[in-house]
Amino acid sequence: QVHLTQSGGALVQAGDSLRLSCTVSGHTSGTYAMGWFRQVPGKEREFVAGMGWSGRNTAYAESVKGRFTISRDSTKHTVYLQMTSLKPEDTAVYYCAGKIVVDMTMILRRETEYTYWGQGTQVLVSS
Repeated sequence: QVHLTQSGGALVQAGDSLRLSCTVSGHTSGTYAMGWFRQVPGKEREFVAGMGWSGRNTAYAESVKGRFTISRDSTKHTVYLQMTSLKPEDTAVYYCAGKIVVDMTMILRRETEYTYWGQGTQVLVSS
């Protein structure tokens, strides 16, 4: 049994930084591909960042490249999304996602490829 618990959402101003956390509980010994997605009401959920469990491979949406960083702390079974230079268009509900994989370098970009999801957390960036 796997459960993802998120934290870190907040109301911030444009240009600020914020870090989101996603902690894996249950079957923590597995090898996971992890990702972050975001969604605005009435819109499709979009890929933000992804990471192979080895930590050596990452991918980012063009809109956040250079501003967001995905990382992990294996001892805490936690994945992070460090966001800097936030813009009003970054406002959304952010979700973390995971899937047990065989290839530790695999990065998953599609929503339908993930098995486990966090509950979501709101990020609101004012101008």
